[in-house]
Amino acid sequence: MRKGDTVSEEPLENLVHEGLTFPPPPEFAGQANGTADLYDQAAADHDGFWAEQARTYLTWSTPFTQSLDWSNPPFAKWFADGELNACVNAVDRHVEAGRGDKVAIHFVGEPEGDTRDITYADLHAEVQRAANALADLGVGKGDTVAIYLPMIPEAAVAMLACARLGAPHSVVFGGFSAEALHSRIDDAKAKVVITSDGGYRRGAPSALKPAVDAALDHDDTSVEHVLVVKRTGQDTAWSERDVWWHEALEKAAPTHEAQPFEAEHPLFILYTSGTTGKPKGIFHTTGGYLTQAAYTNAVVHDVHRDTDVYWCTADIGWVTGHSYIVYGPLTNGVTQVMYEGTPDTPHQGRWWEIVQDYKVTILYTAPTAVRTFMKWGADIPAKFDMGSLRLLGSVGEPINPEAWLWYHKHIGGGRAPIVDTWWQTETGAIMISPLPGVTTLEPGSAQKPIPGISAEILDDEGKPFTTPEQVGYLVLTKPWPSMLRGIWGDPERYKETYWSRFGEKYYFAGDGAKYDADGNIWLLGRVDDVMNVSGHRLSTAEIESALVSHPKVAEAAVVGANDETTGQAVCAFVILRQEFVEEADEVGEGKDLVQELRNHVAKEIGPIAKPRSIMIVSELPKTRSGKIMRRLLRDVAEGREVGDVTTLADSSVMDLIKTGMTKD
Repeated sequence: MRKGDTVSEEPLENLVHEGLTFPPPPEFAGQANGTADLYDQAAADHDGFWAEQARTYLTWSTPFTQSLDWSNPPFAKWFADGELNACVNAVDRHVEAGRGDKVAIHFVGEPEGDTRDITYADLHAEVQRAANALADLGVGKGDTVAIYLPMIPEAAVAMLACARLGAPHSVVFGGFSAEALHSRIDDAKAKVVITSDGGYRRGAPSALKPAVDAALDHDDTSVEHVLVVKRTGQDTAWSERDVWWHEALEKAAPTHEAQPFEAEHPLFILYTSGTTGKPKGIFHTTGGYLTQAAYTNAVVHDVHRDTDVYWCTADIGWVTGHSYIVYGPLTNGVTQVMYEGTPDTPHQGRWWEIVQDYKVTILYTAPTAVRTFMKWGADIPAKFDMGSLRLLGSVGEPINPEAWLWYHKHIGGGRAPIVDTWWQTETGAIMISPLPGVTTLEPGSAQKPIPGISAEILDDEGKPFTTPEQVGYLVLTKPWPSMLRGIWGDPERYKETYWSRFGEKYYFAGDGAKYDADGNIWLLGRVDDVMNVSGHRLSTAEIESALVSHPKVAEAAVVGANDETTGQAVCAFVILRQEFVEEADEVGEGKDLVQELRNHVAKEIGPIAKPRSIMIVSELPKTRSGKIMRRLLRDVAEGREVGDVTTLADSSVMDLIKTGMTKD
């Protein structure tokens, strides 16, 4: 930070582009798990470093003798001759160590007053019965199980019970359609589906089982049984294959002896959203994945088992929920919060009320949530005591500096470091991030690969460079333990998708990136979010950041639309902060404001980045995980019929935007 400055001395928008930095608070650095010497250890002996983490964070039934086997690239094997059980690591060993009375999950249902505290002993008892119930339905090692549940503890129990049996689970986000669910069940050849009658969403029960029934309404389904959790008590259609979860667990034997599995045994399949045609099932195995999930949760989130209350707000249906709700934190024996509902039910301070009530110390959430809170206003979190928070995290997309500074000031009280983490479904765990006790933070940058990870930025010719501000392609240059082991059932597609762009030496992440003058990495979004305007490569994230740094703008999405003159032109969609909406809420209004915003972008980045068009909208099209679907905005900007909207949280948003374009 500049000498003598504090964040609160001037408006945030004035600070965004002035090179603010935040060194680690000394008291935080003094107790941090992640220390500077980890970088040196990893650089000196990459494979040995990861072997050390595997031994530190996990309990092995059979110790491994080899760290990495890279004899058949791009198919990695880590700790291959070792054996372990993921569920034993996440549950049993904590009970055996005398920590059974420690709370594993503070569950907060969406309906007020609906809470449960689940200890590690409770979890152990439930998981054993669930594993036996699944075994009673014929599930064993190598069988796949689809899980389609809301954010309730049974989702974690179901995953852990599958892991206990060596049955790879395929969790499908509870908001996906019946057809999306069918394609995933079919590709994984699931034997059992675990679902619920419904869940609570924005104050009302929302049915889930009808989607499962529709997904299985095919002659050739592999599914033999459907286990149904009674969550809402709503009327539920029933068939011969359906079994109530609570009845199956009551009938099941209370104890289950877990067997060890080889480290490379598949732990789960997770289908990436946004794919066309055949779903892309990313699969992860046990030993390497669990090692990196636990290690990163310890050194990046800085979890301390005995003192922290951790809360990752992701849904279990996404990789963030797998790695940083179920496998990382539970393997580390941490106490965490799990919340079922939305941030605005029954009021817009619900999250901050939970932080206050449970004295949450670590919060890991998405930039899109932070920007939503900015839009609602800082007066809402200000009503709650959030002095317990000591670390904040960001995940899912690059966080723009304006949102970073707002998050730091209004949620972290100006004292909590923020870890801006870059990783993917495919990488399994965090790859690029500050270490909060070591790194001098720079708002908007994920900064450096964590110890044990090697990344570079390549130019169009596939050559590495370090020139500041030059935009290139992010690649990973060494195998890592939690890397995907392939695309389920399609090894050729795996090679083609990730290892062909720059040759088999480099894993291509699909993201654009650049270095700044200090050598920090700035992620610029998917490569298709990097535009080419008159020969200049412009990042959509950079232009979005410039727009959001304007005091009247709450959120922005930018796409490149085809342009006969310039190749591509910048088209922006902007949500205004509440107090400025009246400047543009009537037909014919807003022209001056649009010009003001165009000039602001020109001032911040340069005239070449000035948007050709800016449309002021009330909402942006987002997936249920909160990612903006720029593909649909591109359809609108180029005058095409809008494509598939099945993964949108609210498909009516696109109708509003199209109507607005027509009025313009």
